Amino acid sequence: MSASAWIGDARPEAPERLIARVREVLESHPKWEQLPVADALVEAADALLREVLREGDGPARDRALDLLAADACVTWAFEAAADEPSKLVRRARSAMERLAQGVAA
Repeated sequence: MSASAWIGDARPEAPERLIARVREVLESHPKWEQLPVADALVEAADALLREVLREGDGPARDRALDLLAADACVTWAFEAAADEPSKLVRRARSAMERLAQGVAA
């Protein structure tokens, strides 16, 4: 299952604008759809956080949506990873390191 399909099935359902923003990011990187859902969502969160951190890049309201979308991606990534508990700790550590590097850059 692709990350786009997975978030469409996630419950409780997220606001449509949030889902649309995450799908937009996923669709702009088609190679991520070949990754496990959790990994694709971490990639999307990283891309969204980079957008948030760019100063002067659009109205503050748009950056707020990206921040909320990044948060949703991380939450969904952990939910998706919970389907494979043996890999959860490794994925969690890797995701935290990856996102921290993006913020520090």
